[in-house]
Amino acid sequence: MFTVDRFIEDCRAGMREDTPETAIREILRRAVSAPGEIMEALGSPREGGIAALHHSPELTVLHVVWAPGMAIYPHDHRMWALIGLYQGREDNTFYRRDPAGLLEAGGRQLGSRDAVLLGQHVIHSVSNPSRTFTGAIHIYGGDFFATPRSEWDPTTREERPYDMMRARRTFAEANERWRRESARVEAAG
Repeated sequence: MFTVDRFIEDCRAGMREDTPETAIREILRRAVSAPGEIMEALGSPREGGIAALHHSPELTVLHVVWAPGMAIYPHDHRMWALIGLYQGREDNTFYRRDPAGLLEAGGRQLGSRDAVLLGQHVIHSVSNPSRTFTGAIHIYGGDFFATPRSEWDPTTREERPYDMMRARRTFAEANERWRRESARVEAAG
């Protein structure tokens, strides 16, 4: 049975392994293989947002919910990251730095029960193309909130310092768009 406390304890133990990201990826895979247990512990996603489940200098565990239709601009983490989905879909577009600017370099679609590792130099943007909320657990090998990182303007691809408040506004705006769209559909139906 998934519990947040036990999951965090297992992740912290995984940090003592030679390759913590590999050990913790297995812990995350086991967790997302039982999505109902995660929803029982965290609730069924009903609003986009980011909630810290654990935060320390060496490990950050977040509960991330993407609102339907939501997208977030390219950004980096500057540490390894694990993404595990327990509900919905997440489309990742990967980028690489180039003298000409930020260039697209592939992508990956994640669905429920997927758990993937992103290296410390990965730059990606994320979107939820579906009409349902996407629920995920994100794990970072460091302090997600204090590590200086970058984000890129989605239109100009100009690099700028990562701004957590801008990210939170993006989630809030996506929630508001979803509420308006849902109200219109309900009123029309």
